Amino acid sequence: MFNKLYDKTKKFLKENYKYLLVLLGFYILLNVELPYKINAPGGFIDLKDRIKVDNADENSEIGLSYVRQFKGNIPFILFSYIDSNWDLIKDEDTKIKDESNKDVEIRGKLKAEEAVSNAIYSAFNLTDKYIQVKEIKVYVNYNDNKDNNLQVGDQILSVDNYNIDSLKSLQEYIKTLNEDSILKIKVKRDNKELNVESKLTKINDQLKLGVAISTVNEYITNPNVYANLKDNELGPSGGLMMAIDIYNKITNSNITKGDKITGTGTIELDGTVGEIGGVRYKVMGAAKEKAKVFLCPKENYEEALSVAQEKNYDIIIKEVNTLQEAINYLKER
Repeated sequence: MFNKLYDKTKKFLKENYKYLLVLLGFYILLNVELPYKINAPGGFIDLKDRIKVDNADENSEIGLSYVRQFKGNIPFILFSYIDSNWDLIKDEDTKIKDESNKDVEIRGKLKAEEAVSNAIYSAFNLTDKYIQVKEIKVYVNYNDNKDNNLQVGDQILSVDNYNIDSLKSLQEYIKTLNEDSILKIKVKRDNKELNVESKLTKINDQLKLGVAISTVNEYITNPNVYANLKDNELGPSGGLMMAIDIYNKITNSNITKGDKITGTGTIELDGTVGEIGGVRYKVMGAAKEKAKVFLCPKENYEEALSVAQEKNYDIIIKEVNTLQEAINYLKER
């Protein structure tokens, strides 16, 4: 029986080897990933699908502009040499040295959660609506100290039984320590509480834990705000537009005046708008989706305007430095 099966298999391979080689070639073309990414013009994510507010008017079109990114397989790489709007980026240029792709993804998710948190607070802060801090969570989003036993994504609960609720509180506590101090850090990792011991490191002659952190605040608000970003929507660059959308919904202002409004920029708790990457792809995506206004930070304004002028887009590029400035512009234009 085995011999018959072997003979049939051998005959099949002999008769179909060319076809099988073609299939193998297609598989390699489509699935083998090289150490590159491709950045391309993005599009418009309507925030009606991401941000919900009790009793809010849902008629306004306010959205996020994004960069479309493709994996570095051979067809996409080849197409990047044909289309001038597609750019080939080395993997090493998209992450910090020796960092895993998993850590990059976790940091992107933490930055997105922080952006939502800051957007809620900064929007409510411009109104008389009720907001109160419910919980403050401090996460490790980057680890540059091999001796601290922390991982990207860890929620820091306490250091030597000292509660940590911000980067500042962590820094102030470390100032009281010496170079030989061994810290006992309680963290939440994969929904389990753990205790780890960590050494300090010297950076620019100052003692540091050697991590970067994200602070995510949970709030009690009236009206209630619900945010639901998708797993692939990473990073802090949607902060500005989420804050504008939340303000528009909690005040029922209709500041869009019937136009499609988009843009990009980080947002701080005090409403300051910060620089982002990939603005050219975001402008191209916004124009493709027929947006009327594209808002962006001052650091990205010249590049955004240059792209719009070069391609003769019918879109208004507006520089904004704060959330209040963005809202005033939309109301008064």
